[in-house]
Amino acid sequence: MSKSILIADDSAQMRLMARKVVESMPGFAVCGEAADGVEAVEKARQLAPDLVILDLAMPRLNGFEAARALRATGSRVPIILFTLHADVVSPVQASAAGIDAVVAKIGGCGALASQVERLLAVA
Repeated sequence: MSKSILIADDSAQMRLMARKVVESMPGFAVCGEAADGVEAVEKARQLAPDLVILDLAMPRLNGFEAARALRATGSRVPIILFTLHADVVSPVQASAAGIDAVVAKIGGCGALASQVERLLAVA
């Protein structure tokens, strides 16, 4: 059975790139997409994904705010922050928001795949 992943990014191009990474990995499937943080939280509640990939710079709720909103509902789903701004995100800041991993978008396709595998540990 495939592990389901929700992708949230305000850029359709970045959502497509992340989708291609996920769908190229055996045992993983994209269950939904969101274009902003509010939609990401709503879809995470509806779809109950096994993992959520969030962009940092999104409208309505940014990645930190969306992660906090998910954690406030009691969700323990692993969260990856996939961002152009990875260099300014401190591990303490990410952990405080409930984010499990931060991956840079620039050259980060391999790192994204590695973090998805690590967090979901598909056997």
